[in-house]
Parts: sequence; C-alpha cells; structure tokens
Amino acid sequence: MKFLRVHTDEGLRDAVLTEDGRVATLPGGPEAFDPARLRERGAAALEGVAFQDVRLAAPLSPGKIVCVGLNYADHAAEGGQEAPPEPILFMKAPDTVVGANDDVLIPRGSEKTDWEVELGVVIGRTASYLETDEEALEHVAGYVLVNDVSERHFQLERGGQWDKGKNAPTFCPIGPWILTADEVADPQAIKLGLDVNGDVLQESSTAEMIFGVAYLVRYISQFMTLYPGDVISTGTPAGVGAGQKPPRYLKEGDLLRVWADGLGEQHTRLTSA
Repeated sequence: MKFLRVHTDEGLRDAVLTEDGRVATLPGGPEAFDPARLRERGAAALEGVAFQDVRLAAPLSPGKIVCVGLNYADHAAEGGQEAPPEPILFMKAPDTVVGANDDVLIPRGSEKTDWEVELGVVIGRTASYLETDEEALEHVAGYVLVNDVSERHFQLERGGQWDKGKNAPTFCPIGPWILTADEVADPQAIKLGLDVNGDVLQESSTAEMIFGVAYLVRYISQFMTLYPGDVISTGTPAGVGAGQKPPRYLKEGDLLRVWADGLGEQHTRLTSA
C-alpha cells in the first residue's frame, strides 16, 4: 500500500493512494505512525480524488531522522574521500521535514546549498540491538523518497560539523508517499535520481550502496533505539552539486525533480529564507 498525508479543508489527514491513482483520506485526524493501524484504516478507504488535485504534506512526522554519509563509493570519490569502513551517521531534526512539493528555503548566509536524492527507510517496530539482517528487515515498515538538502559551506567550512549544514528549515523533503515493505521485493534494486532545471545530475541504483538497508538498520540499532516512524536516510550517489566540474549549487528559482522507482517524485522550487 501507499500511505500519504494531505492538506484538506478540515486540516491534515492521513490517506492512501488507490490502485487507480486516486487519494482516499482516512477517517479521523492524522495519527502517530502505526503500520498496522494505517492498514486497518486504509482497508475501509472510500473513493478519493485525483492525486494531482491534492496538496501533499510529508507522509509522516518522524521522531528522528538518522542519515548515512558517504554510502555510495562514487559519491565518496567525487569528494576526494575513501569509502568508509563503517557507516558514517549524522542526524537531521524533525523540524526540517516538508512535503514532496513544498518550497526549499536557501538559508541566510548560504553559499553552497546542495541536493542529495536518497532512499528513506521507515521503521515500523521498536528496534534495539538487532542481531541479524533478517531481523532488521522485519522492523522495516516501508520506504520513502528523501532529499537530504545540504549547505556545504556550513557543513564543511564552518567548524567541521556536518549537522550545521543539514538542519536548516525545509532541508528534508519527504514523500510523496510511504510504500509498504511488502511491495518492495528488494530494497537494493531501486533506481533513483535527481534533475535540476531539467538537467539530469543524479541517476543510480540502491544496488550501489556500500552498506545495504538490512545492515544499516541492524548497525544503527547498536547505537540508538529506533522507534516506529523513525526514518533512516541511506545516503546519496554521485552527482551532487559539490561534485560537478565546476561545482554547481542551488539558487533562487531553481526547480528540483527527485524520483525513485515505486516511491514517486518530488517537485520543489528553491526560494530565499
């Protein structure tokens, strides 16, 4: 199933995307992320409206967003770095999250606002000290498209703290929907990509990840507890702005199209904060 969240005249509502491409809102207001409860509510969804006629919100409100750095060898190489021996982890704050078609704000003082298409893993069950990859995948509720927007000057040149470049408002567009794990035969076989003003700059596959989804869920559970609704953003392939020759960064008015097979598309415009 495909779960999403939309703005309506009655406020924010959970919804499902039906097989014929219509959005059916679910009874009641938005609820905390619970895959079983969403399925129960979604089973009774009535005929909805056309997808293009709804205003999308982020499909969930994550408790935390755990991000993985340099998880594609080609991305590490374009930045002149070696592939890491263990996953590099950092966090994005929940208040960075916006919907798939919301504007992305270039922060004040920005010099190098950049893009990163990523596969997001949505946790469905509390996970702590998981022991096997099979157990790890049992804790995955679904998958979602993420753009890990980054300000490289803040990230790399203002004290060496990645979080500075990752947590400006709107720096984490998520969605348009969550695709449940049972509909993803292999999370390591998902094509994904990103265009800027129609120029294709990222196009790859999760098959190229250094550390796969199961490994990441298991690994991260050794260092922190993962809860239902948490998101792991699994890293980006080559083609970011910092890797262009010469480097290319986002400016006001730029249009991003971010996509992944089965996970839909994001269409965002860059504006100034």
